[in-house]
Amino acid sequence: MGATILVVDDEAKIVDIVRAYLAKDGFRVVTASDGPGAVQAFRREKPALVLLDLMLPGMSGWDVCREIRRDSEVPIIMLTARDDVTDTVLGLELGADDYVTKPFEPREVVARVRAHLRRTANQRSAREDTLTLGELVIDTGRREVTRAGETIPLTRAEFELLQTLAAQPGRIFSRSQLVSIVGASDGGASDRVVDSHVRNLRAKIEIDPKQPRLILTVVGFGYKTPTRDILASGRT
Repeated sequence: MGATILVVDDEAKIVDIVRAYLAKDGFRVVTASDGPGAVQAFRREKPALVLLDLMLPGMSGWDVCREIRRDSEVPIIMLTARDDVTDTVLGLELGADDYVTKPFEPREVVARVRAHLRRTANQRSAREDTLTLGELVIDTGRREVTRAGETIPLTRAEFELLQTLAAQPGRIFSRSQLVSIVGASDGGASDRVVDSHVRNLRAKIEIDPKQPRLILTVVGFGYKTPTRDILASGRT
């Protein structure tokens, strides 16, 4: 069974047609006929993509789109009965990815579903090989760190240290947890080796190494990187 698609429309005939074409193409289809039911189905089924009618009873398609976007970035394709630019623009501004105007050709809908799922898969694959920390881009596949397109040369230990911390923002790593990453030996000297690598790393990646924003010291314990919202707010 293929990816799960949530089809939301209060017109049973349209739902039946879309479901038949998607199922024929190997997708698992779940449906909802009103706004509240759509939100419940989305949270319960966790679909890979949503086909969403804008004119729904109980809760508008725009509000459903807004609710979905609170928790997820899954592709949303709007189904609209009116070729109204205002409707379309509002839906796209609320986070929808595409739209289809009724009446539509079912095969075109299936083709768009496949195109958006391919795009999502490609983006996910790229993200899995890339971490970001502020303006830094950490390519784990190439083991390369860049800022504004400029490569920042790091040693093996520095890269491993940065990758470990950036992969779990907000998590505090003790020095003892970082020892094996930097290749230090056991004992008190290993803590100093970790500190030395952190100091060298800060000198390369921080705008002001004396007031670090990317690698933070947790006094008496170890180090962490800030979460994205903390970093954006400047409250490091």
